[in-house]
Amino acid sequence: MSKAPPNPQAVNRHWSSSIGFIIATIGAAVGLGNIWMFPYFTGMNGGGAFVLIYLVCVFAIGVPIMMAEALIGQKGQQNPINSLQTLAKAAKASPLWGLLGVWATSALIIILSFYSVVSGWSLAYLYRTAQNVFTHSDAATVTHIWTQLLANPWELLLWHTTFIVMTMSVIALGIQQGLERASKFMMPAFVLILLGLVVYALINAEFMQAVRFLFYPDFTHITPKVVLSALGIAFFSLALGAGCICAYASYVPKTERITPKLLIVASFDTLLALLAGLAIFPLVFAYGLSPAEGPGLMFEVLPTAFAQMAAGQFIGGLFFTLLLFAAWTSSISLAEPLVAILNERFRLSRLTAVCCVGLIAWVFGIAVLLSFNAWNEVKLLGYTFFDIATQLPTKIIIPIGGLGFAIFAGWIMTEETVRKALQLPKPVFKIWYVIIRYVCPIAILAIFISQL
Repeated sequence: MSKAPPNPQAVNRHWSSSIGFIIATIGAAVGLGNIWMFPYFTGMNGGGAFVLIYLVCVFAIGVPIMMAEALIGQKGQQNPINSLQTLAKAAKASPLWGLLGVWATSALIIILSFYSVVSGWSLAYLYRTAQNVFTHSDAATVTHIWTQLLANPWELLLWHTTFIVMTMSVIALGIQQGLERASKFMMPAFVLILLGLVVYALINAEFMQAVRFLFYPDFTHITPKVVLSALGIAFFSLALGAGCICAYASYVPKTERITPKLLIVASFDTLLALLAGLAIFPLVFAYGLSPAEGPGLMFEVLPTAFAQMAAGQFIGGLFFTLLLFAAWTSSISLAEPLVAILNERFRLSRLTAVCCVGLIAWVFGIAVLLSFNAWNEVKLLGYTFFDIATQLPTKIIIPIGGLGFAIFAGWIMTEETVRKALQLPKPVFKIWYVIIRYVCPIAILAIFISQL
């Protein structure tokens, strides 16, 4: 796998500041994984047991791999494929390690395609909320609105297209003027809205029942399937294993200490996922709804609760704005590594690369949205295109990508190179080094083998 010649159009640009990197990376990590997938997976997998395993996966496996992926990007100062090839050459290893970047970033286009469709739902529901469609609706009416939306491919296409354009427009502006500026606006707004919803749930809903559901684990719910799901959501929530963190870290100068920033990102991301649960589940319980609804939790269960509230239109509007901001910042991070690869390896201008990535994601997204209507009978091995787009990345590509980054940082790069890059105190580095070399690979492989 040969490396492309240097691209004179690919200017090595950096974040304007450490705060810019932290906010943008939090924006990359915080997304539908926190607000949509984490709550519904928690509801489907017994609540507290899933949360406990999720927290273990985040801090025992996710954070060490996040550090490994980031150091590869920061040390390589290029897109994930080029960084892996450059560092493999420095370590006298095979340039085929660049294929890890290809594997990891393949998840990005798949995720972006379904992300855009799901984000389109949030746009559709934000519009409907503004039109006061849900007020005084009962559960049957809300379900009818939901099924009508899914059955209408033209409306789904409209919102899917709108979201793709929103995402690619930000990326076209570049690192500082696009990614960083958008994140600095959307993430503070996201946090304020989420805190407002938690306060509302604390005052007006079944808050303590939600606390018990989230933080009192029933260990009978812990199975290999639950553990694999928790690992996949932890990786998805932290934006690991797909090159996002690698790409964002490549815009951090080599001389900066990146580990403290990553710990802030991971802690904040986890806190926001838990806060999302504390905002959502009190409303679910207050109105006698089911937390185990699955993917429809955001679009069937919660609108039913909003319809019964005195301030339902306002609260619903805030919630779907929250969902939109979460999806928008994350979709930007999904597309950016792909744009960087086209820009640096194939010598495309940034604008051309943006158009190419947007077009591919848009076309793939059409297959995803059609799986709810015209192509709902079209299945591969029993899975619809939506099933494949959501499960293939989270359960296979991302965990294997994370495994690859762990092996590369732990076994391919020299210990001295990694130690200098991370700039950790020696005892802390030794612990991390054991985890990344042994604990992370063994844990990921054991979980996969348990599913065979």
